Amino acid sequence: MLTGFPPVADANTHTLILGSFPGVASLDVAQYYAHPRNQFWRLIGAVIDEPLIELPYEQRLITLLQKGIGLWDVLAACERAGSLDTAIRNATPNDFASFRLHAPGLKRLCFNGKTSGRFEPVIRAAGFETLVLPSSSPANAILSFDQKLRIWRDITQ
Repeated sequence: MLTGFPPVADANTHTLILGSFPGVASLDVAQYYAHPRNQFWRLIGAVIDEPLIELPYEQRLITLLQKGIGLWDVLAACERAGSLDTAIRNATPNDFASFRLHAPGLKRLCFNGKTSGRFEPVIRAAGFETLVLPSSSPANAILSFDQKLRIWRDITQ
């Protein structure tokens, strides 16, 4: 059984970006979106107008938190061979009910891709604004970076 990461959030977090579960490259170095071809840091950096891709990982997280943006995954644990979401088995979701205590100002949850987006109806029903984004994963090659960015810019709306 693989275990995910704790949330990156604080009392000032108003927007939370949710992935499905960390890939192998991320798990190996204990960093969100560590695969070099994953476009997450480039996309979110363009959205908040910060050169995140050029910063060390810890500074990336600090910068996101300063902008009121947090990171987490919809799954706390799962079994999976490789990094593809389609290979996820025996998944355990994260506890979003108690997360509200950690980030009381949370208003919007954004889902990075269709797999995490499956949780959108439940989160919306809990009273949050929601947005399902095209995945930043290198496995999602259907849209260009610019096409993804146009949708990702809605994070700050």
